[in-house]
Amino acid sequence: MSKLRTLSALAPVLAACVMSAACSALPHTEGEKYYLVVPNTKSPYFMQLDAGLEQAAGELKVHVALIGPDSYDPMGENSEFNRIAALKPAGMLVSVADAKLMTPSINAAIEAGIPVITVDSDADGSKRLFFVGSDNYEVGELGGRLLEEKLNGEGNIAAIYTKGQPNLERRLQGYRSVIDMHPKMKLVDTADDKGDPTNVFDAAEALLNKSTPKIDAIVLLEAQSGAQVSEVLKRDNLNKVLIAMDALPGTLDGIEQGRITASVAQKPFTMGYTGLRMLADLFLYKLPSLTVDFAHDPKSPIPHFVDTGVAMVDQSNVKVYRDAAK
Repeated sequence: MSKLRTLSALAPVLAACVMSAACSALPHTEGEKYYLVVPNTKSPYFMQLDAGLEQAAGELKVHVALIGPDSYDPMGENSEFNRIAALKPAGMLVSVADAKLMTPSINAAIEAGIPVITVDSDADGSKRLFFVGSDNYEVGELGGRLLEEKLNGEGNIAAIYTKGQPNLERRLQGYRSVIDMHPKMKLVDTADDKGDPTNVFDAAEALLNKSTPKIDAIVLLEAQSGAQVSEVLKRDNLNKVLIAMDALPGTLDGIEQGRITASVAQKPFTMGYTGLRMLADLFLYKLPSLTVDFAHDPKSPIPHFVDTGVAMVDQSNVKVYRDAAK
C-alpha cells in the first residue's frame, strides 16, 4: 500500500482521535518533544494556554515546554523559535507576534520537516499547517455589537492594543466593521501599549484626559489590559463603557465591581489542549508532505482553521468564569 493510501485509510481514525481521550492509548512516547513558542512567557494569558498544553501532554505521555522571552519581544520570540527548530522537535506551536518576521522562520521549519501550527495569533501567509484559535474578526464584531447597544448607536470610541500584532489588528477590523455602520459612532483614537501592560494605565489616562474628542467608550484588544483601565476609571471616578478582552482575574474583578461593562473571552486552555492533540496525531499519522498547499486542496486531511470559540462575560455569568479560574 502506498504512503498516500495509508494516510487515506487512517484519515477516519485520525479525525475520530483528535477530540477523543482514546488518543492517550496510542503509542506516543516521552521522547516526543513539542514546544509552544510565545512572545511573553510571563503573560497570564499564555499561562492559561500552556495549562491546556500540559493537560494534553499528561494524557498523551509526551514532553512539552513553554518557550520564549520573559517580556514582550517579537524578535526574541523569533530567535527562540529558530533555536528550537534546530533541535528538530516532534512539533511546534507558535503564537505569532510579528507575522512578517516569523513567516520565513515558520516556512523554514516546515521545509525541514517539522510540523508547525499557529495558536492564538496566526501567520496566515506562512506555510504553517493550520491555525487553532479564535475568529478574531468575530471577536471584534461581537464587541462592536455590544458597543452599539450600550452607546445607543452614538459616541466616540478609543482602542488600546499592541499595534501590528496580527490577531489584534484583525479584532480592530471587526470592531470597525460594526462602528462604520453607525454614522454617530466613531473610532476617534487608538493607543499602542507596545505589548507591555504597564503602559496601559498611562495610555488610558491620556485618552480619557483629552478635552477633545471626549471619549465615551474604550475597547481593549488583549487580555492583560482590563485591570489597568478598570483602575483608571476607579481613580478618576469615571463611568465609561469599557469592553475588555478575555477572563483574567483582574478583568473578572472589574466586571463584578461594575467598572468593566463586559469582556470578550476566548478559550486559551482549549487552544493549547486541542492544538497539542492534533499536532501529536500528525506526528503519528505523518502527512506525505508538509509543503502541500493544504488551504486550496479540496481533499486536505487537515483543516485550515480550528475555531475554539468566544463568549461574552458580564455580570450575569461572571461567576462561571470565576469558578473555572479556581
